[in-house]
Amino acid sequence: MAKKPTKAVDIRHYDVVLAPHITEKSTLVSEQNAVVFKVANDATKPEIKAAVEALFNVSVTRVNTIVQKGKTKRWKGAPYKRSDMKKAIVTLKDGDSIDVTTGI
Repeated sequence: MAKKPTKAVDIRHYDVVLAPHITEKSTLVSEQNAVVFKVANDATKPEIKAAVEALFNVSVTRVNTIVQKGKTKRWKGAPYKRSDMKKAIVTLKDGDSIDVTTGI
């Protein structure tokens, strides 16, 4: 069987996928062959799909995104706002997997 052609890694791909998001809920979702990443706030679903496929050499079937608004907090009485964060739940093709504990 022929090898899968690898997609070229663009420098923008490293700017799209920032880090894996490791929580209890994301580890439960990993049982359904999905991985959660923190992504750039301006990243689109096709960009996220292309970046994950190129960086990790897997096939992506679906990308769901969530924008988590930053909370307003107080420190020494002065209010400040945490930054907004965009997360992507990337569902992989059966048989593919990503080990988030290792680097790229």
